[in-house]
Amino acid sequence: MTEKLKIAPRDKAEILAQALPYIRKFHGKTMVIKYGGNAMTDPELQADFAEDVVLLKLVGINPVVVHGGGPQIESALKRLGKTGHFIQGMRVTDAETMGVVEWVLAGEVQQDIVGLINQAGGKAVGLTGRDGAFIRAQKLKMPDQKDPNLLHDVGQVGDILSIDPSVVKALQDDAFIPVVTPLGYGEQNESYNINADVVASKLASVLQAEKLMLLTNTPGVLDKEGNLLTNLSAREIDALFEDGTISGGMLPKISGALDAAKSGVNSVHIIDGRVPHAMLLEILTDTPYGTMIRSH
Repeated sequence: MTEKLKIAPRDKAEILAQALPYIRKFHGKTMVIKYGGNAMTDPELQADFAEDVVLLKLVGINPVVVHGGGPQIESALKRLGKTGHFIQGMRVTDAETMGVVEWVLAGEVQQDIVGLINQAGGKAVGLTGRDGAFIRAQKLKMPDQKDPNLLHDVGQVGDILSIDPSVVKALQDDAFIPVVTPLGYGEQNESYNINADVVASKLASVLQAEKLMLLTNTPGVLDKEGNLLTNLSAREIDALFEDGTISGGMLPKISGALDAAKSGVNSVHIIDGRVPHAMLLEILTDTPYGTMIRSH
């Protein structure tokens, strides 16, 4: 449960006034939001997230939501007697697991998010990689982090070949909020499970988004002593990869964030999705929040 702070009317007015220049600055701009972690499982945080997305749309900003669903997939696999297995932060996806992933992500999770946004007053539409020939993919050949000559077979995990953003742009033009499930399709119409952070980062690059925000279950990127690193360059990130500070599920997240920053996304932020209205704190206030990734 999250505790609601009591704010005096004058303080509320000052907060709203502080937001005005940011609303003006970001009006008409696209922001890609990777939605995951506790923000997806805590009912109060779910409602906060949906309200924030609708508010952004109503003030003229174009949010595009890309969602994960790791805990929901794990729960479904356990009910089937299967155990999830990961290599370097990527879920190993055999044919049976792929069926579960599609059912959970494109069915249960996507429709829950669409429903929450609609309930909050928005008009959300769910998309997968097949819709409008949106995300084309091929089987991922994943090099070992320590030995690049060793390739890991992670099953039906996809490497993005291309993203055609026309369906997203058409929805945005008609005042809809796209909710993207990270599933791609191949040449033989086969399905691929793609890491949601990777999809969000690539989509932000293709759309030339103003911001990419990745919601996590941490305050941002932490050093080995647990201190928040508020600003990271490409060189600093390489060093954190090398000494093992960034590992596991953070690897695809940070790699994708850095690629987006290098590809023209104006700012990339890793923020704490456990904090109520975390996105609004980042977008509409002058207080830096979480970790910002820079390309240089």
